[in-house]
Amino acid sequence: MIREIINYYVTNSAYVWDQVLRHFLMSFYGVLFAVILSVPLGFYLARKDKLANVVLKFANIIQTIPALALLSLLIVVVGLGPNTVVVAVFLYSILPILKNTITGVQNVSYEIKDVAKGMGMTPLQIIFRVELPLAFSVVLGGIRNALVVAIGVTAVGTFIGAGGLGDIISRGLNVSDGSSIVWAGALPTALMAVLVDIILTQVEKRLVK
Repeated sequence: MIREIINYYVTNSAYVWDQVLRHFLMSFYGVLFAVILSVPLGFYLARKDKLANVVLKFANIIQTIPALALLSLLIVVVGLGPNTVVVAVFLYSILPILKNTITGVQNVSYEIKDVAKGMGMTPLQIIFRVELPLAFSVVLGGIRNALVVAIGVTAVGTFIGAGGLGDIISRGLNVSDGSSIVWAGALPTALMAVLVDIILTQVEKRLVK
């Protein structure tokens, strides 16, 4: 089995690397767009408890939709291909990033913010110089969770012609005795998720120190 997997990588190295990059970029862009929306929204909702509950409940509903079902719904609006996967990853990433941002901002001590006000800081200065630095490790935790989940969701994109490592897994499933091909796609997918988790966890730990 191991020899067959290695042979597949050697024979199809250019194709595998292309799918690895494609897979990572779809995951990355979906999470990036979620960060652009969710972090500023999280800072706003941290001061609006009732509205925050409503938005988080809506984000929770999206989270419960199975990946393949969500992709099928998005095909009607976005069409086939990688853009649909990016949108799906974006929607799945909103909840963990938004929730952690709200939690991180709300955990910043009122006394610290009060001191910042007393020093003459404007609301924007308090956000960028006090709240964001203190909440950043928590926010990053949400981004880490979102990206790890995104890598798994992106694999399903093969069923709508998006490419990625899911294509290799799908090829293995569609041929007789293709278990080695399935593993050839599954291993880099798992490795990518593990590496992302390790790297961002280490960044979090350094920020806490």
